[in-house]
Amino acid sequence: MKPKFEITKKDRKTNARAGVIKTPHGNILTPAFFPVGTKGTVKGLTPEQIKEIGVEAVLANTYHLHLRPGENIVSRLGGLAKFMNWNGPARNASANVAGGPTMTDSGGFQVFSLGVAMETGQAKLLREDVQEEGKPRLNKITEEGVTFQSHIDGSTHKLTSESSIEIQEKLGADLIVAFDDLESPTYSEARTRESLELTKKWLLRSHKAHRSPNQLLYGVTHGGQFEGLRRESAEFVDKHFDAIALGGAHSSKKNLYDVVEWTVVNVSEEKPRHQLGVGEVDDIFEIIERGIDTFDCVIPTRLGRMGHVFVSPPIGNRKNRFRYDITKAKFEKDPKPIDPKCQCYVCGSFTRAYINHLFRARELLAYTLATYHNVWFINDLTKRIRQSILQNNFQALKKSWI
Repeated sequence: MKPKFEITKKDRKTNARAGVIKTPHGNILTPAFFPVGTKGTVKGLTPEQIKEIGVEAVLANTYHLHLRPGENIVSRLGGLAKFMNWNGPARNASANVAGGPTMTDSGGFQVFSLGVAMETGQAKLLREDVQEEGKPRLNKITEEGVTFQSHIDGSTHKLTSESSIEIQEKLGADLIVAFDDLESPTYSEARTRESLELTKKWLLRSHKAHRSPNQLLYGVTHGGQFEGLRRESAEFVDKHFDAIALGGAHSSKKNLYDVVEWTVVNVSEEKPRHQLGVGEVDDIFEIIERGIDTFDCVIPTRLGRMGHVFVSPPIGNRKNRFRYDITKAKFEKDPKPIDPKCQCYVCGSFTRAYINHLFRARELLAYTLATYHNVWFINDLTKRIRQSILQNNFQALKKSWI
């Protein structure tokens, strides 16, 4: 069964839409947030907790799973979903294949982050596998692909369009991503054009190498902050692929929103659109309003491990980025839940004082509870946005938040 996307309802005043991506491992109701399970695990949470939260799908990383434990081991043990015992939403119990929906990225970001990304620090904000600035560059990019050294043991590896697709097919994810070259936000338009041309070649090779009929292959749009390149990239990807992933570098939030607009108007309406690496509360509203169906981000899990927890309005707002640091001394005796409006297990069971204590005592449970709340918060917000689209009140919900 090849995954397919269907639009259920369109917002009357914006490009927001609700839909469903049907996959062999079950259906994904969109808009949907995909927590990042880089190495086959969403850090701090069990698959059962992810299911309890109501997550639609999990995104894992080709680069990391290739290095350890290796795609062949994952394949022999039944594929990514079975390997990590991810069963998906409860409603998908009768899916065609055991396990829950998964997505894998191409590995392109990781080989970028081990090289040119350290020049800007951009990758530090988005992923968890980046070197400190000033360390030697570990990759070599040619038209054939990327040669890089493992961050685990220093061994040399090569990732190409063909090998990236082969790895992802063995991992067995429902949604996979074509291999791409990630530009830096510091690139000139001419340098960004060079990167885009390389990405085009890699995308076509990825498309040619793709064989699995049970996987939906996403082409990735690039072009940095430049409108002409972004529109050109969108048209190219739309011509060759059945699904669209928006990638690349953005110079600002406004530029991010512009990029989504430039892309959406140049791709077919019936194709699913995934935004790579975006997950701030205001960004979620803005990208969905402009037509994004799914998105992934490490922000909820990473911030949770740091003690930064999400909170709803009026406590949460754009100024404090809808979060606060629960490790601060002022919460030492606070009897309230993290977010008085939140219905998650953590907010229904524990006080701010207790979670503050766990962080100060460096108890491992602190990371689980804060992460559980954050993933619930973002997932629940996305589900509420979906419901608002179905009920024709998306703009009212957005206004009540931002």
